[in-house]
Amino acid sequence: MADWNTRLEVKLGDRTITPISNFTPTFNVPHTVIHSLEQDGTGYVRQPFTFTFTLTVPAIAQTVADLTELAVTGTEFAITVAEKRGTDWAFNAIKFARCMVTSASPSNIVIDGVPQANFTCMALTATMED
Repeated sequence: MADWNTRLEVKLGDRTITPISNFTPTFNVPHTVIHSLEQDGTGYVRQPFTFTFTLTVPAIAQTVADLTELAVTGTEFAITVAEKRGTDWAFNAIKFARCMVTSASPSNIVIDGVPQANFTCMALTATMED
């Protein structure tokens, strides 16, 4: 039984990005069902898959500057979500390769608390390690 004392870490290249407020990956593998005049659901066509993720980072971190530079220059990067310690998670690591920042939106400056910067990214390749 999992005790959920572990945490995930996110790496940009070889460097661990900290702190991260939120990391949300999305996998889209669409299929279109093929019908015929004689029968429904005779097969399917697999459409191209897409992998996207959003990353929320406190605007005071160096990571914001690094991700903003990658966005402005259009530079591809790789990002890995990995298990830091323990065995509670269903996977050891997910690596997103050939990533691009598609949009960046810093938050409003607030009187109390830390402003957050949101980055929406796409990955052309994703691999998983069990």
